[in-house]
Amino acid sequence: MLTLPNMLTLSRIVALPLLVALLWWPQWAPGYLAAFAMYCLMGITDYFDGYLARAKGTVSRLGVFLDPIADKIMVAAVILVLSAQGVLTGPYVGDLHVIAGLVILVREIAVSGLREFLGGLQVSVPVSKLAKWKTTFQFISLGALILGNALPSWNAWVGGFQANVPHTVGLATLWAAAALTLITGWDYLRTGLKHMD
Repeated sequence: MLTLPNMLTLSRIVALPLLVALLWWPQWAPGYLAAFAMYCLMGITDYFDGYLARAKGTVSRLGVFLDPIADKIMVAAVILVLSAQGVLTGPYVGDLHVIAGLVILVREIAVSGLREFLGGLQVSVPVSKLAKWKTTFQFISLGALILGNALPSWNAWVGGFQANVPHTVGLATLWAAAALTLITGWDYLRTGLKHMD
């Protein structure tokens, strides 16, 4: 059923190839600025599709199915492209920031598999408040990393080195999201283990 919330969700999936294309050239600041605007718009549609579905009483099975998929493929695509193009790198640890992105991707796959397993047992796993904070940090971090390449001259001196402000915020919040990812992933796993033989 193609309600307005479902069309908003589908718009995020359809727009994803364009977002990836804009992120492909990290030295192209205007492209990254356009990608940042698109990323923000996709985040707004993520909020409004759920809000409208609940407010109008039009929550559908299609929407429940598509919404988390749209979120996960957007996050996965952005992390992979930023990793491939060398954006997930920074002072002190170099490209080890990729590990934070990897932790997030592994958790998303594992929790999706767990939800599928538990769904077959008619067991629902509600989203915790901590998981919502994880999602918030995740969206902020990826947006900030994109914005950092869009505004390469927005720099400040931090700990004896010059750093791009949005990029540094993006890396810090990426690690915060990765830490919350481990905590919430473990919580979901503990719930799942109770229903395994």
